[in-house]
Order: sequence, then structure tokens, then C-alpha cells
Amino acid sequence: MIVTMYRYAIVFAAVTTRIYGLSSIALSTSGVSLQVASMIPNLRVDDTDDLIAEEQNKIAGKVSTSTMDTMDIKRQLLDLLPRMTGTKDEYELVETYVNTLEDRYTPVQTLDFLNLAMAGDWQLLFSTNLSGSSRKHFRLRDLFQQIETNGLNGTIVNEASWDLAQDYDANSSGSPKFDVSGNFLIKCNYSIEAGSRMDLSLKDHVINLAKGSNVITDPQELVALLFKAIPTELFDPNEHIMDTTYLDGDLRIVRMSGTKFESVRDIFMRRGSMEINPTLK
Repeated sequence: MIVTMYRYAIVFAAVTTRIYGLSSIALSTSGVSLQVASMIPNLRVDDTDDLIAEEQNKIAGKVSTSTMDTMDIKRQLLDLLPRMTGTKDEYELVETYVNTLEDRYTPVQTLDFLNLAMAGDWQLLFSTNLSGSSRKHFRLRDLFQQIETNGLNGTIVNEASWDLAQDYDANSSGSPKFDVSGNFLIKCNYSIEAGSRMDLSLKDHVINLAKGSNVITDPQELVALLFKAIPTELFDPNEHIMDTTYLDGDLRIVRMSGTKFESVRDIFMRRGSMEINPTLK
């Protein structure tokens, strides 16, 4: 069960922007990469007056999910996440929906079916473990998790797309000019210990510059910004277990357990399964 989710949660569909002691960061000779050492198909989130009014009514009161169909609970959750404004009532509503989905979930019984359902690209919608503040000169556009399965083992790559205005003056009243762009790869291995429990190990971090991007002048600062913007259980999942607590064709909910991220929840949707417009109010 999710405990006091609203204290720490962040809606990743409306992304906002801590650094480990990285001993070195080496720029490759190509100048392109930096190596950092160490089922509701096609669901649309629409801004109809009826949908917004319906969600506001739920937030205003106490929602009972006992008589709601599971697919309706899922739809309500996916409708709510991109439009959250950060209120306690909204987080409590997410908690209610997630707890109900987890309570009703019947885990996949065979490894083949589990791998089939997990494999692919998943977009992070929501995390209960991010307390960073926004940075005017840095933005994280999205974060995807790619899972490749191979029996009881496999790989996970968390990929964050980012933009940086590295010459921006914080005292300036003008808008930043984002002249450095790229993606940040967090490469991990996993092994399945029991059921759907995945034991994670970090391989490395890689920064790739986008075509036409300027060169990074301060890689260490960039990594610090990325660390603040990415949920830490995804930035460094070492010595942690990831349990799948809900999984269907396009929605996946996981719980992290370990020394640093006990009971952290992340919510993913399958890439391309729905459109998100986080600007809707």
C-alpha cells in the first residue's frame, strides 16, 4: 500500500527540474557522447468540461472505488495524472486508485507471459520519490524506460531527454536560450529472483549530445542537474528490488524496495498508448 504518497510525489508528465561523488567524467573523442564513471489503447487525455468537472468532484469528496470497474479506475488514474497541480487531495486520490488496482491485480503466472507483458518502452508518468526544484535554464522533456527480457535476466535502460541553456544568467529577466540538448542513458541489468521481483544492478551512465547541439562546457554541472531532475531510484537503482504491483498492456506500476528507496512507487504507461497534454487544467 502507498503510505502518505502526497508528501513526496511528483507528476512526471508535467516534468520539473542531489549529486553523488562522481570521480570522473570523460568526453569521448567523437565529441558526441559523455561517459559518466562510477489496456486502454490510444486513450486520449482530453480537456472536455465534463471530464474536468468529474475529476474535480472526485477530488472534492471521498471516492469509493468498491463499485467501480477496474478499467474505469485505470482510466480515471490516467486522466488525473497529467493534470495534477500538486494538492494533497489529488495525491490521496492517486493513492486510492493505485491501491485499488494493486489489490485487484492477479500477477502473471508464467515467466514467458511476464516477459511478453514487460518488454518494450515505458514512459514515466509519476513518481513518489523526487523533491527537486525547477531550474529555469534546464528542462527534462521526458523519461522512458526500455526493458529487454531474456529469460530470468534482462536489461533496463532509463532514457531522459534534456535541454540546457548553459550560458544563461540567473539574474536575467529574459527567457533562456537552450543551446545544448541530448539524452541521458542509465543502463542496468536485472535478474528475476521470484515471481516478478527484479534484482537491479547499475552498469553505467552515458550522456549523448543531440545532432546540432553545442558542446557541454561543464559536464559535472549537467550531471548534477540530471540527478536533481530524475527520480533517484531510476538514477541509481543499485542494491534495490523492483516489484511489479500492476501490469497490463499499457499501464505498469512498480514498487522499489531497498536501503534507500523503500516502498517508492513509479507509474509507467506504454510508449505511444495515449496522448498526454500536461498543460490542461
